[in-house]
Amino acid sequence: MSNASSDSSQPGSVPWSPWLGVVFVVLVYYVSQLLSGAVVSIYPGLRHWSPNQATNWLNNSVGAQFAYILIAEALAVGAIYWFLRRRRLGLSVIGLRRPKLSDPVYGLIALPVYFFFLLAVVGIISRYVPGLNINQQQQIGFNDVHGAVQLSLTFISLVILPPLAEEIMMRGFLYGSLRKVMRVVPAALITSGLFAAAHLPEGGAAGPLYIAAIDTFILSLVLVYLREKTGGLWASITLHALKNGIAFVALFVIHAR
Repeated sequence: MSNASSDSSQPGSVPWSPWLGVVFVVLVYYVSQLLSGAVVSIYPGLRHWSPNQATNWLNNSVGAQFAYILIAEALAVGAIYWFLRRRRLGLSVIGLRRPKLSDPVYGLIALPVYFFFLLAVVGIISRYVPGLNINQQQQIGFNDVHGAVQLSLTFISLVILPPLAEEIMMRGFLYGSLRKVMRVVPAALITSGLFAAAHLPEGGAAGPLYIAAIDTFILSLVLVYLREKTGGLWASITLHALKNGIAFVALFVIHAR
């Protein structure tokens, strides 16, 4: 892919309208999920399963969840790649430059910082909002994981794919668009607010998952800082993957024993 002379890994260097960037990434986020769900739903029809069989497979099969996440993330990243390609721009314009040795170091250092601020904010909010359910379960779609193959698919689905795709979309494309017309703080708050709102439905039938929204809001602020500090996305991707990796180990390795 050719790189235009305007390419830069610095946030705010994008040549398109920031509001076009916001609308585009929001549409991409939701449309990619709808299309992925439609594609995955074809399989039960090909097998001529009953509605109950199809619903059970879609909700409980590790393979179905993996396919859904893989297709959704691929569509989202593909749409952003197409957007840049149409403008003869390289991926570095949204921060996806060549990795540096310092990137994973920054991501690792930021991990305890994120946990410190998360615990502090949750503690303060819990004190003034006693109704906040900090133990509400997040519906991640992997309910019955057994064996090396299923664990591997779950690991890829939770620890590899979302950090890559979400950092490209949120801290790369969306934040880079907002930084064209905003300072760091308002751009970071809007980016983090949208990122948090996208995680509210993960409470499922129990209602909005406010604790996940708080978690992802704090995480996003730290990820934005890494984006600004390093001029790229790899430190943010590292921290995001580490955070998801810890959750994966807690849920599917330690808890399963």
